[in-house]
Amino acid sequence: MIVYGRNVAKSFLKNKKFVKKIYLQDGFSDKNIISLIEKRKIEIEYLPKNKIDDLCSGLHQGILLDVSDYQYMDLSSFIKNEEDKVVILDHIEDPHNLGAIIRTCEAAGIKSIIIPKDRQVQVNATVMKTSVGTVNNINIVQVTNLVNSINVLKENGYWIVGTALTDNSLDYRNIDYRGKIAIIIGNEGMGISKLVMKKCDFIAKIPMYGKTNSLNASVAAGIMIYEMIRNRK
Repeated sequence: MIVYGRNVAKSFLKNKKFVKKIYLQDGFSDKNIISLIEKRKIEIEYLPKNKIDDLCSGLHQGILLDVSDYQYMDLSSFIKNEEDKVVILDHIEDPHNLGAIIRTCEAAGIKSIIIPKDRQVQVNATVMKTSVGTVNNINIVQVTNLVNSINVLKENGYWIVGTALTDNSLDYRNIDYRGKIAIIIGNEGMGISKLVMKKCDFIAKIPMYGKTNSLNASVAAGIMIYEMIRNRK
């Protein structure tokens, strides 16, 4: 997999993640990154800008890394870790949203995110770039069935908090987030699926004071995550 960007590069190099090869644009002059590359003794190939552009469609900042595909965690390994908080994504489609949510989770000290295998954006170069490399500091748990996985979480003592505007929704600030909590963020257009919503112990709503009736998925995730952190202090 080709990933790109200076923050992503620093994350891979500092965390000693495996890098097959690095492509630098002619004239690349970030001495810090070059020093990290030299210490790791990774092969470098310098290319003109047009060649770098051909290899990458995003804002590469003059550096590309050829790395192994992302390694997902399985649910059984997550359960063994005995973490007390996790975020579940119900078929998020935009890689920028996934990257932003990963970055927020890492900043808030959440160690894992659960995503479905199908009809959900997976970890790719855009996700890496948007997360500014923080995906290397967090576990992405990939599951084949969200409903079955939520059942496993409930069996292991997790309270499930969904996010949606329904007749039974509670103000997100009026929920007790102490204990083992899983927060579910729904799809950008459809929200949380009906089957997933039936498994929720609480449905939280974020009040809207303008004309719009919803927030971007990554913004909603940030609000919910930091309310959970605040509530637990």
